[in-house]
Amino acid sequence: MSKASSPQDRVLIRELKVEAILGILPEERVNPQPVLINITVFTDTRRAARSKDIVDAVDYAALAGAAAKLTIDGKYLLIETLVEDLAALSLSRPHVKGVSVRVEKPQAVPAANTVGVEIYRATEA
Repeated sequence: MSKASSPQDRVLIRELKVEAILGILPEERVNPQPVLINITVFTDTRRAARSKDIVDAVDYAALAGAAAKLTIDGKYLLIETLVEDLAALSLSRPHVKGVSVRVEKPQAVPAANTVGVEIYRATEA
């Protein structure tokens, strides 16, 4: 991979489950519901692999904790706002060049297994 190409390595956070206020319906504004967060960070893992030092890696545990806190504390009206904020949070982390964020509400539509929003954002090079 040349320095000019985009990173293809991925760091994954799958189905991070939090109980959060998320939605516009009156019951959603008072009753926390399960929210599933999926984050795929695009990075270059080679430096971390060589150095074996967390400072050269995307700290997925710290990112997961920050994502959960943002979701719970935010009491979001729209899932679209939450995914944008989670993308911005991810992109603010060291070594992150791009991110895909998917947030799902498994209980939002009874006839559906889950509903959600997924976006991709990248740093401006």
